[in-house]
Amino acid sequence: MLLQWNHFFSRHCLALIAGTSILIAGADVNAQVVPGTGTKVDGSWDDFEDESWEFVTNLPKSSYNVDKQTRYPLGQSANSIWTESAKRGQPDILQRVPTPPGGLPGSKGALLMKSLHTGVPGHGSRGTNQDDLIMQGNMVSVNFSPSVVTRVYLPPFEEWEDKTGTSFGFRTAVKAPMKSKSKSRRRFFRSSSYSTKIETLYLGMFIQFNSKTDSPNGEDSAVFIVRADTSGQDFIGPEIKQTGWWTLGMSFTPDGRIHYYASPGVDPLTPADRFASHLPYGTRIQSFHTAFFNVCNQDNGRTWSTEWIIDDPAMYYISR
Repeated sequence: MLLQWNHFFSRHCLALIAGTSILIAGADVNAQVVPGTGTKVDGSWDDFEDESWEFVTNLPKSSYNVDKQTRYPLGQSANSIWTESAKRGQPDILQRVPTPPGGLPGSKGALLMKSLHTGVPGHGSRGTNQDDLIMQGNMVSVNFSPSVVTRVYLPPFEEWEDKTGTSFGFRTAVKAPMKSKSKSRRRFFRSSSYSTKIETLYLGMFIQFNSKTDSPNGEDSAVFIVRADTSGQDFIGPEIKQTGWWTLGMSFTPDGRIHYYASPGVDPLTPADRFASHLPYGTRIQSFHTAFFNVCNQDNGRTWSTEWIIDDPAMYYISR
């Protein structure tokens, strides 16, 4: 069923998919680190239990990715853990809400994210856009096996924005060496050389909704799309066969790999929840920096995004 959806994937919020297999790309299964192992990174977690939790917007928000406008000062949560993206702006609604049923035991608060204008504030566009909410980060070397975990509430399919395309993202920013090709022209011939520099890579998991409006079998469905494999391409992850709460995680090991995990429910992740490991873009990750969330919609000025609710996002590391 997954293959029949390839031609529907969004070209604006998500790169085209190059493959459909779920891979463990040469990783030693004994070398994995389950996300959530170790110690929480100070200042890089939030449980939304504070009833006075608030996000202070400084409108209009940024939309540099669309119109090259970064509008300072950026929005920020009162607890200084969350900030607006200077590139894309924060979701239009960021609100603490009661934890939906089935959430973490004892949890009374979670964070709702929702957007109408994901492009230029107050203006619709003809394509899909996204807003970003960025967690306060700390640089952690992969030698300390950093990881990040979150719980995400998936509403019933009938409550999703009625479009086939990317709806949500759980992402990370990491540093890794990347080769770039440069050309030099001499009198009689051209030559090429390669240089290596440290670049930021944005890895993570998207949730792709496949609307029954476009479906040949008249059914709604969803699937994880993952960035990225060894060749740098997005690939298809697990199919989402149930809505409600899910636990998502990513870990980074001293061998430079990223490991992807997903499991329905709110229980702690286990080794069995890993579905892929890669040297993304064919390079070895050196350090983990932060995590962030994407909220996507068709940005037509009329249709709201799906309501996404997260709880207890946190970064971890293992002391050596």
